[in-house]
Amino acid sequence: MKQTSYLWQQFTTYIPMRTTILLLACLLGCQLTGAQTVRERISINDNWKFAYGDASSMQKDFQHGLEYFTYFAKAAAFNRSKAPISTEFDDSQWQTVNLPHDWVVDLPYSGQASHSHGYKTVGWRYPQTSIGWYRKRFEVPEEDFGKRIYVEYEAIFRNAQLFCNGFYLGTEPSGYASQVYDVTDYLNYGGENILTVRVDATTEEGWYYEGAGIYQNVWLHKMAPVHVAPFGTYVTTDVCDCGSATVNVETKLFNDGNEKTSFQIVQRLIDAEGLEVAKTRPTDGEIAAKSGWTGLQLLQVNAPELWDLDYPYLYTLHTDIYIDGKLTDTYPTTFGIRTAVFDPEQGFLLNGKPVKLKGTNLHLDHAGVGVAVPEGLWEYRIRQLKAIGSNAIRSSHNPAAVAMLDLCDRLGMLVIDENRLMGTNKEHIDWLERMIVRDRNHPSIILWSIGNEEWALEGNEMGLRIAHSMSAYVHQIDSTRPTTAGISGGTVMLAGTDVKGYNYIRQNNVDGFHRQHPDWKAYGAEETSGSGTRGVYFTDRQKGWMAAINRVPERNRNQRQAPKMNVIETGWQFYDERPWLGGLFYWTGFDYRGEPNPMSFPATGSQFGILDYCGFPKDEAYYLKSWWTDEPVLHILPHWNLKGHEGDTVSVWAYSNCDEVELIVNGKRLGRQSMPKNGHLEWTAVYQPGKVEARGYKNGKRIIQTRIETTGEATNIRQETHKFDDLQVINLSLFDKKGHEVPDAMNAMQVSITGAATILGYGNGNPAFQEVERPAAGSNPRQLDIHAFSGKAQLLIRPDRDATEPIAVHITGEGLQPITFTLP
Repeated sequence: MKQTSYLWQQFTTYIPMRTTILLLACLLGCQLTGAQTVRERISINDNWKFAYGDASSMQKDFQHGLEYFTYFAKAAAFNRSKAPISTEFDDSQWQTVNLPHDWVVDLPYSGQASHSHGYKTVGWRYPQTSIGWYRKRFEVPEEDFGKRIYVEYEAIFRNAQLFCNGFYLGTEPSGYASQVYDVTDYLNYGGENILTVRVDATTEEGWYYEGAGIYQNVWLHKMAPVHVAPFGTYVTTDVCDCGSATVNVETKLFNDGNEKTSFQIVQRLIDAEGLEVAKTRPTDGEIAAKSGWTGLQLLQVNAPELWDLDYPYLYTLHTDIYIDGKLTDTYPTTFGIRTAVFDPEQGFLLNGKPVKLKGTNLHLDHAGVGVAVPEGLWEYRIRQLKAIGSNAIRSSHNPAAVAMLDLCDRLGMLVIDENRLMGTNKEHIDWLERMIVRDRNHPSIILWSIGNEEWALEGNEMGLRIAHSMSAYVHQIDSTRPTTAGISGGTVMLAGTDVKGYNYIRQNNVDGFHRQHPDWKAYGAEETSGSGTRGVYFTDRQKGWMAAINRVPERNRNQRQAPKMNVIETGWQFYDERPWLGGLFYWTGFDYRGEPNPMSFPATGSQFGILDYCGFPKDEAYYLKSWWTDEPVLHILPHWNLKGHEGDTVSVWAYSNCDEVELIVNGKRLGRQSMPKNGHLEWTAVYQPGKVEARGYKNGKRIIQTRIETTGEATNIRQETHKFDDLQVINLSLFDKKGHEVPDAMNAMQVSITGAATILGYGNGNPAFQEVERPAAGSNPRQLDIHAFSGKAQLLIRPDRDATEPIAVHITGEGLQPITFTLP
């Protein structure tokens, strides 16, 4: 039986004196040095073997499951197996891959494949490319015998069967659930060990691109038999107006040993400078063999630094376990001290101050890598969103990536963490609980979303019952955050969540609900961006390109769409004008593969993004930057390379936060207009090649000026490098001989690199992209043919871990001057 006891520990306050800082730092360093030997967390992402299986036949699927003694019949059936679960299986001819890995990136496109998943040849129609096998060899030193060893898989898409040295560990059907397995008893100590994973992506979960494979990190954890359980700390904070905060720490321990054990537990709180600011007295406990223990301890922090959007201050809690006076385990938990509240009158408040949520919805994938997004690329994505003033992300429509949450904590970005599927059976609640237990210490998370657009449930009592039950489960697991759901018009289920999430004002009577229920707390979970293809102003269905909905005349619009131009401002104006609404989340922050509505093949990706698939800004990004930041902005559109439209009447727009904007087209002054709040300006001009100039004024004074010109052909390549620990993002732009960026350039280019690095992937933001995204298996990993789209392309370069010499990148192209540059 599980042993559980709640201990209310009197807290102690530690106030470091100026004279003791050096001593403290020394003592802390000694403790941390010792801690490194009692618990290890080791990345095992590199050098996995990969091969396709076959969903159509067990014989073709490496005979998996055909043995007389299967892994379900006998624990050691692997000794008779010829399948990849066997330790004797020869995988020498398999492809070597590093994680994270999404095998769908390498698959071709077909107009017969799934529209929602981007026309990639994966799924039930394609059994030869819908099963993937992974094998990882690793050694465990003989001296690790006696420790407990766990393997953590952050996410695998999907329906994964997992094995260690042939022993069956389990099956996880969801492609979004983290998994932890104790492999201690199955290991060869002092010898080689093999992890095997069979991944089956035959069935989709979402209605958007989901990829396939082990697409997040894998970790090996080593610890003492009595240890903090995986995700075993739950930290909450109470902030007092008196200038202090109480940190409440609930800890779950587990004794994986075979004997009852006495222990002591101590909580140490470390600030961002590495100083210990609070520490509990030791709490004594006893834990039976193969049992758990849960306890609560409190710490007090004087003058705490609060986590905020502009100052995302993080503390680290170290949970130390002592047995017979010896430190045997220490478990770090990063968290922030802050208050986050939704209010029916003031909207959302962070640390007591109203903050309007300026959010976007975000899927998991990126050009070149699919859903296998490395940490550095997540940082690039978040920083691109912050650059336009965004302060919040909704993880649509599944639990957020672990790396993304860590970065949102560090960078100051709020998050709605979303459950994949609504339901109250054991499996559904297990997925919900695992998401919350894994993620509840992240200060960036402000809401738990229990689901999205469950059309069969939103308008009836069954949906209300399910929402009430799921909300009650959430409150048991985390009492500090409210629940929400994305509702697309159904009125009944709204009452089942704490904070109402409206998907589109055109589908929800938001003002009417407020009049009927003034006590409701609410925000916009989804709102139309109105975006189209970056750099394209005339729809071409044959090419899969679409002009922005924002610029489509009202008479050509579907009646379900907002009845005015520039629908992106319709949403922001609505939510900004109502202080009782917490803010909104546009659909979407980035383009994503799949769901290319209202287009179809050859379009393969969505065009809803405010940024394209590579993170290059579309025109709409400048609208939001105008009203979401204080930085002076003046952006005019369309570009002036409108070949074939000479003599046509063109509507010229300005997105700006200036008081007034003056427009001059080919030397002709078209007038100076006042900018409406949260709006845009329009002029009518006749297109002829030349130049367009705009001047922005604030308080009657010109503060900014921008100019676009009809360019010549692209002749030069310029690069901008974003460097991160695990990769470098290289954005390429094409310019003419006069130094003007060419917004419609589509040049072919050839990339080669020298040095210890590989090309991880490539993209260009084309929503009809059907090219090779990365070097194929067996080819040169340092060479790739690419194309610009609307004047831009993006390279993802991954330096080798042991790289010490500079990496040289050489790019040539049709009509382009070659360019060579060095990466550090």
